[in-house]
Amino acid sequence: MENNLFQARKKSGLSQESVAEKLNISRQTISKWETGETVPDIRQAIELAKMYKLSLDELLNFDIELQGIRETIRNSNEETSSKIDWTSAWGEKYPVLKTYREKIEVEQYARELRNMLEDLKKRYGLNDLDNMLVLKDILYHEWKESKK
Repeated sequence: MENNLFQARKKSGLSQESVAEKLNISRQTISKWETGETVPDIRQAIELAKMYKLSLDELLNFDIELQGIRETIRNSNEETSSKIDWTSAWGEKYPVLKTYREKIEVEQYARELRNMLEDLKKRYGLNDLDNMLVLKDILYHEWKESKK
């Protein structure tokens, strides 16, 4: 937790002194929280979360890299997103995305996926993008469950 508090404070651009002043406590108390010597009580943690513009859960589990990814997603728009070749971008990390079309009968799976997308559209009336996102999320959760 201590590193989370430090990272969240730094990300917010606040000094230990300014946080301490706003909470009406000493700078040393902030330092002790950030080094793990002590922890804030629940009321103080709630105030820190508000100050750092995070939910309490985000503050307790703060990860600077994950927070950066979340901000990037929140701040991106459809126009920018549509310009990105996601397969190529993710293919840098997961090379299979650059080569699977040569090895896998894509049309068979594509046909089944189109049927599932159409079924979602008929049953729930979602738009095409929402249908794709829902199907992708279901697939992700099924894959994650299979790893347990």
